[in-house]
Amino acid sequence: MKSYAQGDTTSELLHDTIGANLERTVALYGEREALVEAFTGRRWTWNELDLAVNDLARGLLSAGLEPGDRVGVWAPNCAEWTLTQYATAKIGVILVNVNPTYRSHEYSYAVNHSGLRMLITMTSFKTSMYREMVERCAVDTPTLERVVYLDTADWAELIEAGQGIDPALVSQRLALTEPDQAINIQYTSGTTGYPKGATLSHRNILNNGFFVTETIRLGPEDRLCIPVPFYHCFGMVMGNLGCTSHGTTMVIPAPSFDAETTLRVVAEEKCTGVYGVPTMFIAMQNHPSFGTHDLSTLRTGIMAGSVCPVEVMRGCLEDMNMSEVSIAYGMTETSPVSCQTRADDDLEARTETIGRVHPHLEVKIVDPATGETVERGEPGEYCTRGYSVMLGYWNDEAKTKEAIDSENWLHTGDLAVMREDGYCVIVGRIKDMVIRGGENIYPREIEEFFFKHPDIEDVSVVGIPDEKYGEEICACIKMKAGKDPLTIEDLRAFAHGQLAQYKIPAYAMILDEFPITVTGKIRKVQLREDAAKKLLT
Repeated sequence: MKSYAQGDTTSELLHDTIGANLERTVALYGEREALVEAFTGRRWTWNELDLAVNDLARGLLSAGLEPGDRVGVWAPNCAEWTLTQYATAKIGVILVNVNPTYRSHEYSYAVNHSGLRMLITMTSFKTSMYREMVERCAVDTPTLERVVYLDTADWAELIEAGQGIDPALVSQRLALTEPDQAINIQYTSGTTGYPKGATLSHRNILNNGFFVTETIRLGPEDRLCIPVPFYHCFGMVMGNLGCTSHGTTMVIPAPSFDAETTLRVVAEEKCTGVYGVPTMFIAMQNHPSFGTHDLSTLRTGIMAGSVCPVEVMRGCLEDMNMSEVSIAYGMTETSPVSCQTRADDDLEARTETIGRVHPHLEVKIVDPATGETVERGEPGEYCTRGYSVMLGYWNDEAKTKEAIDSENWLHTGDLAVMREDGYCVIVGRIKDMVIRGGENIYPREIEEFFFKHPDIEDVSVVGIPDEKYGEEICACIKMKAGKDPLTIEDLRAFAHGQLAQYKIPAYAMILDEFPITVTGKIRKVQLREDAAKKLLT
C-alpha cells in the first residue's frame, strides 16, 4: 500500500472569517470567562473581550489603516497581543508576527519586507531593548509610520483616539472581509538565508485552530493554559483561535515560559489543558517543585513544535494527569497542524507516532530524489495538501514555488514513515540526516534510545565532519540534576548490543543547556557547529 492518506470530511470546514467567528462565540457565551492574564490578574468575559477588541479596532481605524495594510506585534505574550490579533482580523488588516527575540538586523528586515505601517511593541523585555532598536533602525525602516509602546501611554492614547470612530465602521469593515484573504504573516526560522514570510488566510488558521482543539475535545467548560509564544502558530492559532472557536477560556500564565509559573497557574486557575513543546514539558517535569502543584484538573493538552520524546510524553500521561494529551505535528506553512493523535488513541499510538492525517487534509510520503510516493513503512519526505497550505511566501514567488509544487503539495523537508495503519512517524529532517559511510542514519531513532538512560534529561544527535566516513555521530547530552556527566565510553557501553554499530555515537558533548529557538526547538545547526569546533579542533 502506498504512503498516502486523506483526512475525515464528515465535519464541515468553517467558512467564517476570524472576526465573524469570534462574534458568534461572544453571542453564545457572553458572560463566561474568555481571557485571563494570570501574571497581572486581569480578566475578561467574552462580552468584555469583544468590547475591548472593537475599541482597539476603532483605534486602528483612527490611525488610517486600510484593508491589506500590515501591523506588526513585537512583544512577549500579553492580553494586548490577543486583542491585536482579533482587532486586525475584524478590519481586514494583516497581522505580522515579529519574533520577540529578534535583534536590530532581523527586526528591520521584517519591517521592510512586510511593509509595516504600524508596530505594537514594548520599550523593553528582559534583554530585548525594543525601543532602542526601533530608534536605531528608524532611518532604515521608511514604511513604519507609527510605533505604539504597550508599557507607555501610547496604548491608552490609541484606544482613546478610536472613541471618535463610529462603531458601525468596524462592522462595515468586518462585512467586507473574506475567508480566503491574507490576514497573517509569520516569519520562518531562517536557518538558511533570510526568514520567509508565510502568508496565511482566515480560512487557513481559523480552521486549523478549530480542528486541532476539536481533536482534543475542548469546549466551553475548558480552561487552556497557553505558555507557548503567541508570535508562533502554536500560541495564536492552536491556542487563541482554538479557544475562541470553542468558547474555551484562554489563560496566559506569563509573558514568556517559566516552568514553575506554568505549573502554579495550571493549579490556581484549574486549567484542564496545557500546551508546550518537549523542552517545556521536560522543564516542568524536572522542576524541584513539580510534586507540590495540584494538577488534578488537567486532562488534555498538546505537545508539539518538535518530535516528542517518548519518555516525556509518558510523564505527561502518568504524572500530569493528561490522559487525553495529544501530539500534533506541522509547520508554519501549513497553519500549522497536518497530523495529530486522537484522544481515544491507545498508549502506543500516542507515544510512538505523530498520529493520523487531519480532517480535510491529505498526506503522502515521497522519495526526495524522485518525488514518487513510497510504500508504507518506507522513509521519505512528508508532504501535505489541503485548506491549511499557506497562500505563499510574502513577496517571494520563487521560494513559494520551491515549497508548493504544481499539484499544490507542500513539501516539508521532514523525513517520515507512514505505517500500515496510517499513523505517521517523523524520523528526522532531510538536512539533519547523518550520512556515515554511505549509511543513512536518522537522529531521532538514536535520541529515543538514549532518552531511556536514567541519568539523561535531554539529548540531541547531530553529524559532524569525519575524514574516513564523511560524517560521524555526536550525542549532545543534558544530564539530570545531580547526575555525573556521561563519557563517550559510558554511552557506547549503554548502546552495545542494542544499536547497530554504525549508529553508536563516536562523540559525546555534555551541555548545561541546549541552544533553542523561542518556540523551544533545538538549534541543530548551531549544535553541529559547536560540536565540530569543540571536538575536532
